[in-house]
Amino acid sequence: MPVTVIYKTSATATGGRDGTVRSDDGSVDAALVIPKEMGGPGGVGANPEKLFAAGYAACFVGAMKASASKVGVKVPDDATVTAEVGFGPRSEGGYGVTANLTITLPGVDRADGERLIHAAHEICPYSNATRNNLDVGLTLA
Repeated sequence: MPVTVIYKTSATATGGRDGTVRSDDGSVDAALVIPKEMGGPGGVGANPEKLFAAGYAACFVGAMKASASKVGVKVPDDATVTAEVGFGPRSEGGYGVTANLTITLPGVDRADGERLIHAAHEICPYSNATRNNLDVGLTLA
């Protein structure tokens, strides 16, 4: 499915999971640390799963805002999305990720919130990128 690109950015990683990552404009500049659960030293630092979780959470809030007028539900200013991203071996071999989004919409009726979340999931670029590749859990808290 073609995409009409309206914005591009890039990031460069050096050293893999225990190296560094930096965006082309320097606004993201992070040391990467392998978590203890994955055989690394752990400690302070980012990893690809943390970066993916941050991007997905922020993008999903944006998708809710973009969907709001379509479904007739206002996104509260204090709405949040928490993306929990997991990593592990796949039964088919190799490794995979999991994603679960927990959405809070203070003051929004549950049925309206569910409609908004499902509309956002249809247009969110991260949801579209992962669709049919991994199951994404959506929970309205």
